Amino acid sequence: QVHLVESGGGLVQAGGSLRLSCAATRSFNAMGWYRQAPGKQRELVTRITKGGTTKYLDSVKGRFSISRDNAKNTVYLQMNSLKPEDTAVYYCAADVGGTMATMSSVEYWGQGTQVTVSS
Repeated sequence: QVHLVESGGGLVQAGGSLRLSCAATRSFNAMGWYRQAPGKQRELVTRITKGGTTKYLDSVKGRFSISRDNAKNTVYLQMNSLKPEDTAVYYCAADVGGTMATMSSVEYWGQGTQVTVSS
């Protein structure tokens, strides 16, 4: 059975930093993070392919950075200069062979981790 295990969420003041981790029980070509705030649609924050190609939501460019350790099947999300509007449940996501181009191509989801940024 495939699992994505997330860690690293929490409460932080605006301007602070958090680092999320997601460890998978198998290898995926694309891994990344979606987020969903109350009353809003789930959106792609960032994703990275096994080859290192990345994609970011415009509002997080320059503040968030995704990386992965292919040997450990783990992806990391470093979030700096956090803003209250970054508050959401963050979900790790994975696509076995594709690039996770759309939400419909996500094949596995983590359980979600809460990130709360206070003003």
